Amino acid sequence: MTLVATIPRGHNPFPTTGVSRDRHGIPRYDQVPATLVDMLAEQVDARPDSEAVVEVGGDRLTYRQLWDRASRVAGGLRAAGLSVGDRVAVRHPAGIDWVLAFWGTVMAGGVAVAVNTRSTQPEVDFVLSDAGARVDLAPGAALPDGQPYVTERLERTDTAALFYTSGTTGHPKGVPTTHEAFVTNTENGLRCMGLPRDVGAGLRTLISVPLFHVTGCNSQFLAAIRLGGASVIMPALNLDDLIATLTAERISLMVTVPAVYALLLRHKDFASTDASGVRWVGYGGAPIAPTLVRSVKEAFPQATVFNGYGMTESASLMTVLPDADAVAHADSVGYAVPSVDLGVLPSGDDPAIGELVVRGANITVGYWNRPEASEATIVDGWLHTGDVVRVDAEGRVHIVDRLKDIINRGGENVSSVEVEAALLAAPHVADACVLAVPDDVMGEKVGAVLFGGQEQIDVAAVLEHCGRALADFKIPQYVTVVADALPRNAGGKLLKAKLREQVQWGDPLR
Repeated sequence: MTLVATIPRGHNPFPTTGVSRDRHGIPRYDQVPATLVDMLAEQVDARPDSEAVVEVGGDRLTYRQLWDRASRVAGGLRAAGLSVGDRVAVRHPAGIDWVLAFWGTVMAGGVAVAVNTRSTQPEVDFVLSDAGARVDLAPGAALPDGQPYVTERLERTDTAALFYTSGTTGHPKGVPTTHEAFVTNTENGLRCMGLPRDVGAGLRTLISVPLFHVTGCNSQFLAAIRLGGASVIMPALNLDDLIATLTAERISLMVTVPAVYALLLRHKDFASTDASGVRWVGYGGAPIAPTLVRSVKEAFPQATVFNGYGMTESASLMTVLPDADAVAHADSVGYAVPSVDLGVLPSGDDPAIGELVVRGANITVGYWNRPEASEATIVDGWLHTGDVVRVDAEGRVHIVDRLKDIINRGGENVSSVEVEAALLAAPHVADACVLAVPDDVMGEKVGAVLFGGQEQIDVAAVLEHCGRALADFKIPQYVTVVADALPRNAGGKLLKAKLREQVQWGDPLR
């Protein structure tokens, strides 16, 4: 692989103190807990009676209760014959049982396989078989129970969990995530979000995204554990419940996708909600319009806002856009987190535009049982993300598109991400997806699928807005307005393949 250069840290605002490079040049933190169990034990010792986990509408656990109950799950697993490194499928819905299944597996020395609870039975069967799951902790079934047990045989390089990719281009791939990768991601999060290390019980994070995804598990749930905060878990996303929970549970941090913020701010009950206790607001997974960022900052006046970008393969965060850049650079996903190096494989003459590659202590070393995919994706220690980016003079990363989603309109490359960002800033558009529409003459034309939530979308007004924001050849020539929310995966990314199968384009508008 020819790598022109890593992206210089330059104006990067995130501290790299305590980061050293190993003999392969990989940046690693010097002083972080060695394993997830060590990380949890620190908080159990420091604040045993502080609340650790809350299931909205369900149970609550302090740190001592979490440790005691999870260690009994671990004991039950070991009594049933689980050995170190054996895989355990975690299939409970988001909530207390999922948390206990995850921690019990890790305490037993097993590998937690986070299974997508939205999967069909054939999809579940594939993951169970592919992972070689020794134990299936299925929804509705009682958790294992036994004498308390916590293994002492864990190392930072041991695999703690398998998360599966979304499988949008075929069968999902298992991504082994080590203890070091998990703990590294928590350190990145607290540094880049500006979370005080002594925040403790003052951190109450609302988790409305799935725990089987790295955003919900790694960057919210485990980050809260790292700092001794509480995770308030919603078993399912519901805007009415979300609004009520903000005040009832004294939420100080929330993270979700831009489309949810767009709908939340329009909700009839939100205007009368006291959101002043929310101090940190995060988003990611999709483009966001500067107008929506401004609205979010107005809605949460005491909050620091940030945009996070990452992958399953990076245990979540690779870059973060800080609050200072949130509005002026809303089209950016920000700067490299302290534990990673970023680089660009140029796609043309401009060395600042090309495929993003990344390496670091939180990056997986390969896929589970997929040697060919691993060799194709991780080359010379660099993970190929498949995302085309542009890097500006200050070192901020801007996502241009997925390699496979760039639209070739008569020889002109059109970034679906750029067009989606313009559409999201148009009147009454809550969500948007841009797709290539096959054309006999041009090869491909630009199509847009729009969702307005409770608002009525005026297509003519949307196109007029696009005319002011985009070059003529980028303006959608096909537009479909749908009544239902656009399909997204657990990480908030649009399921474009599904939309391609469903959408009926009709006649071109111009």
